[in-house]
Amino acid sequence: MIQAGIITVSDKGSRGTREDLSGPAIAEMLAGAAIVVKHTIIIPDEIDQIQKAIINFADVEKLDLILTTGGTGVSPRDLTPDATLEVIDKQIPGMAEAMRHQSMLITPHAMISRAVAGIRGSSLIINLPGSPKSVKENLAVVLPALKHAIEKIKGDEADCAAP
Repeated sequence: MIQAGIITVSDKGSRGTREDLSGPAIAEMLAGAAIVVKHTIIIPDEIDQIQKAIINFADVEKLDLILTTGGTGVSPRDLTPDATLEVIDKQIPGMAEAMRHQSMLITPHAMISRAVAGIRGSSLIINLPGSPKSVKENLAVVLPALKHAIEKIKGDEADCAAP
């Protein structure tokens, strides 16, 4: 069973002036894939708080999958990728590239996404955009690869290719 955590990064959401619609959209999609959401949190766009949340979910809670939503663009307060890069051990560029590629088929604005994906310890961390529509579109791209990626991160030595 894959256990996940969702970190919504939003100044307005953390103040309670905007309803978090992206976190619940992620939870709904994960439930459909038999992934259990163990923890959710809403925090402001602050590098130290984003880092602390990722570290807690990875190192203390030992979650298999950590998904962030929000803060992946180019505005001055979009800091999620920067915070993520500081706390991961390895990047998985193919996941972020696949999400951007698929999103580019929908909107040219996808090219300004700075989302990253990577590994901390035995946790897979993926940055998703902040809008519910974009979250669903991006998560749908990586969802089929999550189980296999997490198995490999945890040390599965089986061959990846079918015989």
